[in-house]
Amino acid sequence: MPRSNRVRTGVILLGLCAGLVAWGGAAAEKSSEGDVGLKHGTWEDVQKIVEENPGKVIVVDAWSTSCIPCMREFPNLVKLHERFPKEVVCVSFSCDYVGIKSKPPKFYEERVLKFLTKQKATFTNLLSTTDADAVYEEMGVNSIPAVFVYGGDGKLAKKFDSESGEGGEEEPFTYEDVTALVEKLVGDK
Repeated sequence: MPRSNRVRTGVILLGLCAGLVAWGGAAAEKSSEGDVGLKHGTWEDVQKIVEENPGKVIVVDAWSTSCIPCMREFPNLVKLHERFPKEVVCVSFSCDYVGIKSKPPKFYEERVLKFLTKQKATFTNLLSTTDADAVYEEMGVNSIPAVFVYGGDGKLAKKFDSESGEGGEEEPFTYEDVTALVEKLVGDK
């Protein structure tokens, strides 16, 4: 390969790497359509994704591999992504990191990525770099699972969590509730 092509290739690769670092130091980003990737991020990064997708409905699922109800409901986020590939942006936000110094976010990557791969979660997947208690406070929830649905205007349309169950405290929300709202928001566009 001629020197000028090598230099051009090096500049392109350097630019790509700088872009990933600028966006939050990606641990493993999607490399092509159909791949499952995982990035480290914060709740602020989730809000940036909402801002960067005007006119789209955004569904953010906050979950953890230590939360059985979260993992049971997660395949429904994948179904939403498959059903509305152009109208809806799906984001998974793993809250596995609990703030233990000897177990930084990187410690959880393998098990989170294994679960995401099994689910075929080919959308944006973030592993929180903020400990779970602090991120729950930022999200305004007491626990997960929690799903946040933003309308095309970028505003929070509804937060689904243990306190906002459609049937009261005895009946927590389900993805049927989330899907009904997404259908309404997509239909309203």
